[in-house]
Amino acid sequence: MTDTLLLADKIGTFETALADYAFSIDTVWVLITAALVFFMQAGFALVEAGFTRSKNTTNILFKNLMDFVIGTLGFWILGFGLMFGESNGFIGKVDFFSMNSYDKGVPDMAFLIFQTVFAATAATIVSGAMAERTKFNAYLIFSAVISLIIYPVSGHWTWGGGWLSQMAVPFHDFAGSSVVHMVGGIAALIGAAVLGPRIGKYGKNGEVKAIPGHSITLATLGVFILWIGWFGFNPGSQLAAAGVGNATAISLIFVTTNIAAAAGALSTMLYMWMKYKRPPLSMTLNGALAGLVAITAGCDAVSPVGAAAIGVLAGILVVLSVEFFDRIVKIDDPVGAISVHGVCGAFGTLMVGFFSTSEGILYGHGAGLLKSQAIGVVSIAAWVAVTASILFIGLKYTNGLRVEKRIEEEGLDIYEHGESAYNI
Repeated sequence: MTDTLLLADKIGTFETALADYAFSIDTVWVLITAALVFFMQAGFALVEAGFTRSKNTTNILFKNLMDFVIGTLGFWILGFGLMFGESNGFIGKVDFFSMNSYDKGVPDMAFLIFQTVFAATAATIVSGAMAERTKFNAYLIFSAVISLIIYPVSGHWTWGGGWLSQMAVPFHDFAGSSVVHMVGGIAALIGAAVLGPRIGKYGKNGEVKAIPGHSITLATLGVFILWIGWFGFNPGSQLAAAGVGNATAISLIFVTTNIAAAAGALSTMLYMWMKYKRPPLSMTLNGALAGLVAITAGCDAVSPVGAAAIGVLAGILVVLSVEFFDRIVKIDDPVGAISVHGVCGAFGTLMVGFFSTSEGILYGHGAGLLKSQAIGVVSIAAWVAVTASILFIGLKYTNGLRVEKRIEEEGLDIYEHGESAYNI
């Protein structure tokens, strides 16, 4: 009897040790991937700086810095609670300074920092589309509102137990094609539309005039950093690494993420090469990002072949979208943020309904998941469009949204910040 009790006690101790070990592995995994997602801020900064003119480089870099500064504090103070607090279906319970327990399998503080870097990403996307003509103080205001309210509310619908996650066939956005990227892309669309195009972008007869960025080198480096960061963005959303099941899931997510990015870049290059007789690096970079954005919703649910298909389609779609907004709608987006994040984010979310190996139409299942995906995309887009319109129109007629003509022509760096990025 004594031996049996001793054996049971040893087994219990061993199981506790295993549980503690798994908890530690999961926590470290979440923290490491949070650091990778944070590094994406550097990628966004370099892409936006490279695709815009040198006279506005300090302004671009400063805005990307402040996105994370404001996003960190605002999301900690209010946004995190609205996103993950006790749900009434629409919004989480206010939890100032995130003091409640959220029971996500890792320490609350690990979950907080992981979600913080996501929130900052949503706000950063807006920066590029509104580059080279936005007041710095206005940018700080709308960056705060996105991190505190707009992103957390729609994020709650999906990841915080809200109504999209409670449908008969739950809406599926694993890492944020819609929840993060489309939110930023739709806000960018509204902001750029309210702001108006840069001086000289469109001629008197509506002809489109190219305004080249100053450094394709910076833009390329930025895309490589974003690609690396996506290996935290998508696999990190598993929120666990211990155990065979989690290790298998993470491995699949790494592969689908990488394949979609490569397929997006390749299809963009080939499409542009065939259409314009020369392969441009700048658009091919956006093709890689389009593939990354599009796969983010279903990276855990599709096969590598499905990821390749999504990437190929996104790589072509991003070109068509950029040309549509630039030439038809005439909304000036210097970096293509609306197309890469807004359009391809919505597209990738819908594609889960086709390519999910467990629920997708192409695998013999009904249209239930596709319907849920469509409802989610339309609902989130509508929420952001309405709230962002109120925000940007309100700023335009109160604080002011756009810099004066002289400042825009001579550069925001000196006038807004008193320093230049290149003192040559």
